[in-house]
Amino acid sequence: MKHFSLSSGMTTMRGIFYPRGHIVMMFPTEQDALLAAKLLREDGVSEDDLSMATGAEFERQITGLCDENSDLLLPSVGTEADTATHFRDLAHQGHYALIVHADARLTTHHVMELLKDTHCSYGQRYRFLVIEDLVC
Repeated sequence: MKHFSLSSGMTTMRGIFYPRGHIVMMFPTEQDALLAAKLLREDGVSEDDLSMATGAEFERQITGLCDENSDLLLPSVGTEADTATHFRDLAHQGHYALIVHADARLTTHHVMELLKDTHCSYGQRYRFLVIEDLVC
């Protein structure tokens, strides 16, 4: 599993976290995130398609393009700023982030069924112009 590193393709033109083609999930502990990654690998998800970050690392990266002194992300006409704020809040509380590169064959329903017994605290799948809630 890779260490998460925010790339330019993971933000909107305004700098808001929007990793299209990925599923992003938050877990209260490192062990919870590692268990979820293990279950995904056992189901056939490639090691290269998984990355993880501590809460502090994730928070720093997804808010890195915003003013450090600002409590708000850049305004948006969609929900991506609210979603990014929720991820940032959980990361600030110490939740671990598990990021999965999700191709079309990896459905949201399948992922949620596979991880139903884990302690996912929040999750989203980012598609082109759509953020899909994962029911954790």
